[in-house]
Amino acid sequence: MPLDPFLAEKSHLLEGLSWADAQSDPKAMGRFVEYFRDPGEWTAPDISIEDRTVPGPHGEVPVRIYTPREEPRGAVLWLHGGGFAGGDLDMPEAHIVAAELAVRAQASVVSVGYRLAVDGIRYPVPVDDAHAAWLWLAGEGRPRSGPVGLGGASAGAALALSTAIRLRDQDEPRPDALLLAYPFVHFPTPALDDETAAGMRDLPPLLRFTTDSIEQMVRNYVGRLTDLPPAAMPGAAHLDGLPATGIVLAEYDDLRPSGALLARQLEESGVPVRTYFATGMPHGHLNRTPALKEVDSSLDFFVTTLLG
Repeated sequence: MPLDPFLAEKSHLLEGLSWADAQSDPKAMGRFVEYFRDPGEWTAPDISIEDRTVPGPHGEVPVRIYTPREEPRGAVLWLHGGGFAGGDLDMPEAHIVAAELAVRAQASVVSVGYRLAVDGIRYPVPVDDAHAAWLWLAGEGRPRSGPVGLGGASAGAALALSTAIRLRDQDEPRPDALLLAYPFVHFPTPALDDETAAGMRDLPPLLRFTTDSIEQMVRNYVGRLTDLPPAAMPGAAHLDGLPATGIVLAEYDDLRPSGALLARQLEESGVPVRTYFATGMPHGHLNRTPALKEVDSSLDFFVTTLLG
């Protein structure tokens, strides 16, 4: 399928832009805003939202807790993406996803403001923060009943998988399900198939991941490109004994082969795994609203994975 028609009509707005342009050029910011304007406005569901902190080995970890009005029938710890060095609790991939999962699954969702890989912070600090938030949720924050999931998007999916591996290895409370959106968990990243690569050639560079940009993400996060700890890019780790996993793959995503390979690895390791293929979507489509059909379907897929 071609790039989603709604997004294809707007892709010209990104031509010639970089993410840095939005910080310095008001006209560029206007083009970004227009590109990310969806077919319908998102209305926040009727849920309770609380900001607090939980203790961690590097200091307090900010979390935002989304609680449905009725008694929660499960919980999710959610980790936003951003290449390990960007993102926050207010971005749609954190705020909208957490709010939607809370109301759709009738679950308590804890979105984590983990420390980013900036100013010398590197692996394993973001994983330490995710781990600390999980232990809080599994203890003090756990609902009275229902499954508890651990998930994230892109780099956040890598942190979620790294955390799940640590919990397994340290014999700590484990999640009942993993919810991974377009995960970036391998380095080097597997190559796209020829058909997908050809279909992506005309996308604006801002929607692509080049070899250089992928290397920069890994070097910034881990501090090097060689001798990487398996749990840093966790596609290289032992994956047996992990919980049932749902993986959302975006069609027009240079990192899609990482998620597809992870699904095959999990299956080979005896882990129950399901995938959802978001047709016509670029990487990071959960930074948009459920007004787009594939965003809506991706969220429903995670609810089904969590609740079984």
